[in-house]
Amino acid sequence: MSGAYESFVDSTDTPIRGFFHHPTNPNGKGLVLTHGAGANCRSSLLLAISEHFANSGFTVLRCDLPFRQVRPFGPPHPAQAQRDREGLKRALEALRKQVSGRVFLGGHSYGGRQASMLCASEPDLVDGLLLLSCPLHPPRKPEQLRTQHFPELRTKSLFVHGTRDPLGLIDEMSLALKLIPAETSLLQREGAGHDLGFKGKAQDPQLAPVVLQRFHEFFDV
Repeated sequence: MSGAYESFVDSTDTPIRGFFHHPTNPNGKGLVLTHGAGANCRSSLLLAISEHFANSGFTVLRCDLPFRQVRPFGPPHPAQAQRDREGLKRALEALRKQVSGRVFLGGHSYGGRQASMLCASEPDLVDGLLLLSCPLHPPRKPEQLRTQHFPELRTKSLFVHGTRDPLGLIDEMSLALKLIPAETSLLQREGAGHDLGFKGKAQDPQLAPVVLQRFHEFFDV
């Protein structure tokens, strides 16, 4: 089992707010994990994955993006995206004070998209990406692709995607990954939607252990 997690607040121009998961037996590696446009870092999806990674030895910082710190509800505004990416950089800085080994960055939906955009502009920022339900396009608008940064993404990336995700079907995702020059892996979750089986009180108990196993295999950690 992992050690207890603690609330973490850092008040700066680009603040950090979230929870540190401290493993009982740390492996020296760390993961910053953030949420989608309609959620926050307390989501059951992020909590389940954070706890499984901490049980495996990772120090995890599960954090709110700056837009969510300003407004408790509602989606982010496009004009705030750069500040959200700066928030992820600040979270990585805080995590690096806690670990001595490899550092990874991940997020669900909007959070993952911002993480990938950040790494596309700074390819040496982290050792790898964990992207949950990467939003390829808005629902029912496949022509409005959000993959413009993919050709610049040179960070090794693990994608986790449901076969019923309306923001990108598996065939669309497979094509999009060909745009990425870095090594990628696609973990498909049969029958899952954009929430990956975590909607309301529903929680897929198999998701986190399967993601952790593929993560270990893909990144050799």
